[in-house]
Amino acid sequence: QVQLVESGGGLVQPGGSLRLSCAFSATTSELYALGWYRQTPGKRTRDIVAFITSGGMTNYADPVMGRFTISRDNAKNTVYLQMNSLKPEDTAVYYCYAEMDWTMGSRKYWGQGTQVTVSS
Repeated sequence: QVQLVESGGGLVQPGGSLRLSCAFSATTSELYALGWYRQTPGKRTRDIVAFITSGGMTNYADPVMGRFTISRDNAKNTVYLQMNSLKPEDTAVYYCYAEMDWTMGSRKYWGQGTQVTVSS
């Protein structure tokens, strides 16, 4: 039911910044949370990066805390991940996700992923 389209990935130098965008089709009232996972090269699992609830509560994984900021623009149906002070270990495929409210079954929907490469 929910579609998510990611953009903003690319190549950036260490210490640089990048902003990821994820446009979603669901209305705010249908969502519990929006966020991002990432999958590091060579790993099969995705690690949570950050999420923001419909009430505006944000949470960050320890490796990105203080450097990344997640935000939401309800009018544009878009969630953003501002990434500052990027490190080579931030290199990964980043996946946007939307988690529906419990009344909608708490289902998660995923974006297609966008590559972020931090290298000089």
